[in-house]
Amino acid sequence: MAASRPSREPCIPAGPSIWRNSVSVSIHVENVVKKYGEVTIIPDLSVDIENGEFFTLLGPSGCGKTTLLRMIAGFNSIEAGKIRFDDEVINAIPAHKRNIGMVFQNYAIFPHLTVRKNVEYGLQFRELSKDEKTRRVEEMLKTVRIEEYQDRLPERLSGGQQQRVALARAIVVHPSVLLMDEPLSNLDAKLRVEMRGAIRDIQKKVGITTVYVTHDQEEALCISDRIAVMREGVIQQIDAPQVIYSRPSNIFVATFIGHSNLFKTTLAGQELRFTPDYAVNMGGHVRKDAPAGATVTGVRPEEFHLSESGRGLPARVVKTTFLGRYVNYELAFTTAGLLPDQAAIEFSQDIGTAKTIYQPGDMVYLEVNPEKINVFTTGGDTLMRDAKAGSVIRLATHTGHADVGRQGERADGTVSAGAGS
Repeated sequence: MAASRPSREPCIPAGPSIWRNSVSVSIHVENVVKKYGEVTIIPDLSVDIENGEFFTLLGPSGCGKTTLLRMIAGFNSIEAGKIRFDDEVINAIPAHKRNIGMVFQNYAIFPHLTVRKNVEYGLQFRELSKDEKTRRVEEMLKTVRIEEYQDRLPERLSGGQQQRVALARAIVVHPSVLLMDEPLSNLDAKLRVEMRGAIRDIQKKVGITTVYVTHDQEEALCISDRIAVMREGVIQQIDAPQVIYSRPSNIFVATFIGHSNLFKTTLAGQELRFTPDYAVNMGGHVRKDAPAGATVTGVRPEEFHLSESGRGLPARVVKTTFLGRYVNYELAFTTAGLLPDQAAIEFSQDIGTAKTIYQPGDMVYLEVNPEKINVFTTGGDTLMRDAKAGSVIRLATHTGHADVGRQGERADGTVSAGAGS
């Protein structure tokens, strides 16, 4: 699936590459298929990853993201299609000759070696002078900020420090590609936030093409140049993080990335009607060729605003949660049609501008921001003018709203691809 790559301000400012001679490559995955016996994990997947890009594979457990990463690494076979590093097809090249760096979830550093010895381990198998090996190790210890721990054994390091050692060891050999498989999942919440910034910073300093696997949406949004959202072995959308969040290509992406409240609505031209008494003009944000009739509208909690005139959608506050910078409300709407089986219907109120903090039982009237909300077909595809529908599948999502498919589909709307990790 092809997608443009809009510009994006990174979470951590990028600096020039510290490498004297960059060996980073672009990655081209072309119509690859992965099967285990009769079960298809990845049915037919294509993606292009740019040289020096931080590219994240994001999706729920079993979506095939780790399987794809292992195919790029050479740990898993490829039943069909091909993978190229720049112009070189690597299908038949064994993993140890692909010049990749790998960072695993469990760090996989040697417990009997010091930090310095762990970092320099991979250089033992490279034809480099002693001075060059020393220079690289010292440069990498400084880059990942573990110079002061270089003589310690791993047992004396925190989880975050151990992950920095694993990252340094992977990068010091100057790989063409850096592959990272859920590297922060074993860390506590505070360390995860610290380390995702560090990883982003280091990757931009080194300038290496990086493929990162995670199921953590916030993590992916913060560190990535682009994100591929996967489900059942199929890429649903590829785009910059802010586009993925603001203009999801289908209902699955809208509900997997962040929280979206899903309403039954009716579209006629640019008029989007929520109830007989409340409609908004979409002002050209919906495609001109969008058919009139039943639609599904996704409204994120921050895309509501309180009505001071009593106009809008009446709702009763069910639960109030104070979260510091904002207050989160769970709501029960009295007239608006909601799609079934949603975990919660939420509205977020900025504490800096809030005049009243509402309590359970209070009634509020909410209006939506037509420039921000997303309108979908009842089958789950976007109808927004500035969004890309892409070659996605419309599945029976976890909220049960989509009913037809495009790829590997069955009559009941499920997909023929099996689950992959």
